[in-house]
This record gives sequence, C-alpha cells and structure tokens, in this order.
Amino acid sequence: MTAHVHTTAVVDGALLGDDVHIGPFVLVEEGVRVGRGCRVMAHATLAAGTVLDERVTVFHGAVVGKAPAQLSALSRTPSSTTETRVGQGSSIGVHVVIYAGATIGADTLIGDGASIREECIVGNSTVIGRYVSLNYRVIVGSRVKVMDHTWLAGNILIEDDVFLSGGVLTANDSSLGRAGYDASHVVGPIFRRGSRIGAGAIVLPGVEVGCGAVVGAGAVVTRDVPAGTTVVGVPARGRPG
Repeated sequence: MTAHVHTTAVVDGALLGDDVHIGPFVLVEEGVRVGRGCRVMAHATLAAGTVLDERVTVFHGAVVGKAPAQLSALSRTPSSTTETRVGQGSSIGVHVVIYAGATIGADTLIGDGASIREECIVGNSTVIGRYVSLNYRVIVGSRVKVMDHTWLAGNILIEDDVFLSGGVLTANDSSLGRAGYDASHVVGPIFRRGSRIGAGAIVLPGVEVGCGAVVGAGAVVTRDVPAGTTVVGVPARGRPG
C-alpha cells in the first residue's frame, strides 16, 4: 500500500507510511514523519519536527508542531525544542493547536479547539476536552479526563486517573505577574492520583490536592487538600459531618 495525497496538499520532504491519507489543502512540512494508517483532514498543518505514530487522526484545520512566538514582551523564554509527537491511535480535533515540543500519548483524545503549549506531556488513554488550554510544561498522566473549557496554567502536575470537570481554573503566580517569570515562584497546583475536581472550581498556585481527594463545584482552593478528603466552599474547607 502507498500514501494517498490530495492534489491540493503540499507535502515538502516528509516521510509518509503506508495507507496514509492526506486531505485537501493540507500542509506537511519538511522532516515530518507520518505513521501507517494516519488520516490528516482538510486544511490541517503538520509543522517541521512533527511525528505521528500509527493510526493518528488529525481533523480539519488543526496545527501540530506550531513554533511558539519569541517576543520581548514575554516574561518567559519559550522552549526551543522542535519535535512534537502524537502517539498511536490518538485523535486531534478540529482547530486544535499543539505547540512544538509537546508530547501526546497513545489512544488519547484532544477535543476541538484545544490548545497545548510547548513542553506539555499528555499520557495514554487521556481525554482533553473541547477548548481546554494547557499552558507550558503541564504534565498530564494516563486515563485522565479534563473536561471542556478548563484552563491549566504552566508548571502543573496531574497524576494518573484524575478527573477535572468543566470550567476548572488554575493559577501559578501568586505575585499576579508583578515579579516577572521565575521558576522558583511560578508554580502551579499538583493533582495527585485519583483526585476529582468539580465544575468551576479554582485552584491557586502551589496547592496540592491529595490522592483520591474531592473538590466541590465552585470551590476556591487556597491550601493543600489532604488525601481522601472532600472540601467545598469559598475558601474551600472540609465538608461538615
């Protein structure tokens, strides 16, 4: 079998595996590797340094391997790592943007409109919902579910089997940007294995949510949540009774 490339697609020095389908007006830049059985839909872009393992689907208008801007206005210098990898059997939704240097595991779903920044790692069999944003260096484990419209600030750790409901907000800088970027104080929350976060909760910088802990919908979490406990309210406190 051979690759099937639409006549309007531009494929510049890429390596395409067997039974690959490249749709209309797709751009595949030099050095890209596309594994056996992949499908790349109309108007998608695979930027230089992108690797798709076998049976990956990239839907319409998605961009994989986008280089981050290098601007003096930024307080943090983006990573210069260029390889972007998507694991076998994964699905990249419509108009998703995955930045250069991100890694997506196997059998993982990235929902429509999601944004995944450089140095992010997403594990296997994980769901990243529609219009979710992962800022730089977010580490997401396997079998995690991050529901629609959740915002994950940079420097966050999410262990395996965590559930984040829709509209969850996180923060990583208690100085509100006044101190500029410094890895010593720009630290996001940690979500330990099996923790669950309710819809619309806000989790502040440096907070650790323990294994199996539950945060109620709409809570504002200002301090660590011990393993196995449930917190609710503003600020979040242990549930009475």
